[in-house]
Amino acid sequence: MSDDALKQALKTLIIEETGKETSPDEIHDDEPLLGARAKLELDSIDILQISMALQKAYGVKIVDPKQAARVMKSISTLADYIAAQNRG
Repeated sequence: MSDDALKQALKTLIIEETGKETSPDEIHDDEPLLGARAKLELDSIDILQISMALQKAYGVKIVDPKQAARVMKSISTLADYIAAQNRG
C-alpha cells in the first residue's frame, strides 16, 4: 500500500471509529489529531477505539497512552508508525 493510500485509509478509519462528521479530505496529513489545537477533538475513548481498530486492520498494538500520544500526533506520524511496524 502506498503512503498516500495508507494515509487516506487511516483518515477513513478514524472518522468511522469516532463518528466525527467530517470527510477524509478535510483532515490534513500533518495537522494535530490530539490536543487543544486539534480540529477532530479526539478524546481518550476515541484513542482507545482507534487503537483497537488499528490492531485489527494493521496488526499494530498501541497500549501505552504516552505511546499513543506520540504515534497519533498526526496522520503522517501514524502512517510512519504503521509502516515501520509492518517492515519490522
